Amino acid sequence: MHVAKRIGSASLVFAAVLLLTACPSQTTISKINADPARYRNKEVAIVGTVRDSYGALGQGAYEIDDGTGRLWVVTKRGVPSRGARVGAKGHVYTGFNFGGRNYGTVLEETDRSSKGN
Repeated sequence: MHVAKRIGSASLVFAAVLLLTACPSQTTISKINADPARYRNKEVAIVGTVRDSYGALGQGAYEIDDGTGRLWVVTKRGVPSRGARVGAKGHVYTGFNFGGRNYGTVLEETDRSSKGN
């Protein structure tokens, strides 16, 4: 019985470590904009409201406002509509050009989820 408890506890700790390390850390847009180099080559997550979006042929960009600032998110899938509340995760890049427009610092989306209003 004691061995089963130890195995169960060890399994629970192992699962928690996997879940916590697999998820990118959520950060504020103001922190990303203040020091984009700090987030280079790291996956980050942001949550906010879509203020603007442009898309064509399944690709596009949308701007998220989290209350601390705004950041463009580029995607290889459709863009969410204005006013939608979304969570996006991805990698931060600077000097990004898309469709002849320079977006400065952007988040290249790897995953997205819709949030309830």
